[in-house]
Amino acid sequence: MYIEDTQIHPLSKPGILYFCRLMSTSYLFKSARLGFRNWTDADIAPFAALNADPVVMEFFPNTRTYDETASLVDKFRHDFEQNGFCFFAVDQLDTGAFIGFIGLNKPSFDAYFMPCVEIGWRLIKSVWGQGFATEGAIRCLEYAFDELNLEEVYSFTALINKRSERIMQKAGMEKVGEFSHPVLEAHHPLAMHSLYRLARG
Repeated sequence: MYIEDTQIHPLSKPGILYFCRLMSTSYLFKSARLGFRNWTDADIAPFAALNADPVVMEFFPNTRTYDETASLVDKFRHDFEQNGFCFFAVDQLDTGAFIGFIGLNKPSFDAYFMPCVEIGWRLIKSVWGQGFATEGAIRCLEYAFDELNLEEVYSFTALINKRSERIMQKAGMEKVGEFSHPVLEAHHPLAMHSLYRLARG
């Protein structure tokens, strides 16, 4: 179910009050501060900037180009059409700004826990430290169980990515093991991953 969201947002500068009508946006669901939606072409440029940031992409094998990002957006839209979910585009509700993704995905590599649905996130560095990833992960897990009727959701990250692992823990997920990611060579510093799981309560 989509929620139509139209709001008047005040922007202030010294001595002047500006009112900007934010574009009407269709959200699949919301948390207190975030709106979750399907992707649009307008998301490609800011998402490409996010994917080109070496700090954001520290625990990935490489950054992404603009063309690679555009292909990712096409994949996410296809995933949504096929599965009813994807790594959702996420807006900060008080500004209307796109800040990255938080959502669900069906990974395609081979592992002992496959097939599965995973939850993942990637947000612009300027919003780190404000609890958005944890808030969004908790809300996505609620959506996964209450609306999509999934029985379980997994999450995984490189062992050295303690920030992301902490988000999994705060979202109520439990560590169930470790594995070597098959798309990376065994000696790669990002190869060994922590695996978390949450079952429908």
